[in-house]
Amino acid sequence: MSSVNSTCSSHPPTFFLLGIPGLEKEQFWIAFPFCIMYVIALLGNIILLIVIKTESSLHEPMYLFLAMLAFTDLVLSTSMLPKMLAIFWRGSGEIGFISCLVQLFFVHNFTTVETGVLMAMALDRYFAICHPLRYSSILSMPVVAALGILVLLRGVLMVSPVCLLLRRKAFCQHRVISHSYCEHMAVVKLVCEDTRVNAAYGLFVVFTVSVFDLTVIAVSYTMILRVVLKLSASNTRLKAFNTCVSHVCVMLIFYVSGLFTFLTHRFGHSIPQQIHILVANLYLLLPPTLNPIIYGLRTKQLRDKISHVQSILWAT
Repeated sequence: MSSVNSTCSSHPPTFFLLGIPGLEKEQFWIAFPFCIMYVIALLGNIILLIVIKTESSLHEPMYLFLAMLAFTDLVLSTSMLPKMLAIFWRGSGEIGFISCLVQLFFVHNFTTVETGVLMAMALDRYFAICHPLRYSSILSMPVVAALGILVLLRGVLMVSPVCLLLRRKAFCQHRVISHSYCEHMAVVKLVCEDTRVNAAYGLFVVFTVSVFDLTVIAVSYTMILRVVLKLSASNTRLKAFNTCVSHVCVMLIFYVSGLFTFLTHRFGHSIPQQIHILVANLYLLLPPTLNPIIYGLRTKQLRDKISHVQSILWAT
């Protein structure tokens, strides 16, 4: 068997996604909470997009960035969960080589896009609180659109080489991916050639994107905190804090789970593989599920508009 696994083939026609190794019998039941979370993510983010699109009063930078986040969450969760449910419920883990690369691209690209949108949302709050008189002129509609395009373009340019590098590698006949979706390093482990370039470039992308975005976010909220603490009126200070609470909660959910996934995948060898994969799945599913709930509950203007739309729907 070892001799068979060590032989190389250029590109296997298919891979086989194992799901969660060690929890094969429990996967059927694990799929149910995942499916419920996915339904909540779909409904919540679609409602957000519809409300923001139809309500002209929400055509402001803050809500346009939120619409970008909702769209990103929809693509991110849909790129991996339907296939994951098929694995857990039907055992259909086979995925074509090109399909695997496409899934890998969408997962990692829109993860990069999500962190970019969160950075843009932090900048939005910085200008709104620290430079309120210049807010509209700085974050005009063309600027908001340009930021969205740049964030998407950055993700495409950063992640495309990952897929191209894998496309040129020779893979072993052992084609079982010990994961529930085509994650980069899980696929790299099946390559028969030297993969140091793949691993190094993956680290480069993670550190470049995360360090830059987190630095901008940290500086933005540090400046916001300094300005808010100088406000004399307690009501004004509380209102300024409330506008940032939703953003901070969303960022904590995304970055804490992402950091745990990244560190355990490369350095946490003592952590059981099934724990790592469960957290990696939640990392891609938890933010899309919670983001619309957090913003819907914490943002009064958005909450009022959603209630208004719901009352119209019930009346019809």
